Amino acid sequence: MQALGLRLQDYDIYNPDSSSIKDAVVIFGGGCTGEIVSPEGLVLTNHHCGYGQIQKHSSMEHDYLTDGFWAMSRAEELPNPGLKVTFIDKIEDVTSYVLAALEKENEPNSLNYLSPLYLNGLAREKVGEKFLQDNPGTEVEIKPFYGGNQYYMFTKKIYSDVRLVGAPPSSIGKFGADTDNWMWPRHTGDFAVFRIYADANGNPAEYSESNVPLRPKRWFKISLAGVQENGFAMIMGFPGRANKYYTSWEVAERRDIDNRVRIDVRNLRQQVMLEEMLKDPKVRIQYASKYAGSTNAYKNAIGTNWAIDKRGFEQEKSRTG
Repeated sequence: MQALGLRLQDYDIYNPDSSSIKDAVVIFGGGCTGEIVSPEGLVLTNHHCGYGQIQKHSSMEHDYLTDGFWAMSRAEELPNPGLKVTFIDKIEDVTSYVLAALEKENEPNSLNYLSPLYLNGLAREKVGEKFLQDNPGTEVEIKPFYGGNQYYMFTKKIYSDVRLVGAPPSSIGKFGADTDNWMWPRHTGDFAVFRIYADANGNPAEYSESNVPLRPKRWFKISLAGVQENGFAMIMGFPGRANKYYTSWEVAERRDIDNRVRIDVRNLRQQVMLEEMLKDPKVRIQYASKYAGSTNAYKNAIGTNWAIDKRGFEQEKSRTG
């Protein structure tokens, strides 16, 4: 990466003992990526990631989905009950710790090696309840990697007072809609702006008018200088999961069962929803987020099946085992 133009050291990206770039990259909501872009807790994320919140605040009188929304003051920023932003404070390899615990299992066919309930129980045991009590908003989680051959523990700080600051109209934020979704290049202004609030000590807290904008450990400075041809670029975020180690049978199951069902069922569901949404502007607003989420996974499944066949993934996996 440095040969391509990266001017950072590894500790600039991840440093458990000091601030680093990872402290400005957050999990927005249930799995989107967000970036801290100011010393006052501003979070930049995708328009489609904030779409559900924009929809919940929209009405016939204030159709923020269609017209966009911009808070002109802190008092106008809109709270979003249930929305959370998660910081990753630390990532630790705990493979030996988990394997030692699994060796004590009496059930030979136990699935605890992949069980979130079991693994997160081990995480809490490892850090201790006092640590969690002394660090408000902190959670620990152990995740299996490579089918349970390696385990990492994530120490997370979770903020629950997250307010909508601004979003473009859907003509910008959702430009191209489903036609352009999962396609490259895209020309969508796919962004929305939120702000994280904390208590007076900077700790996570439920919504309160007395909360203040979070002063983060690290934030990105946005350059207005533009880009140059062949300039270095990198992406850091939360892509969900990868299935690099699928067997040929799992590839076929994904294509012929999982994705096929998803495509057929969602196609019918979307037809019914769209028909009602086109009839009534109020229904359009009420179902906008559900419809967008459905079409997102629908087109993903179609594209995944196309790629499996085009690249011959099933046959390739059969050859490589």
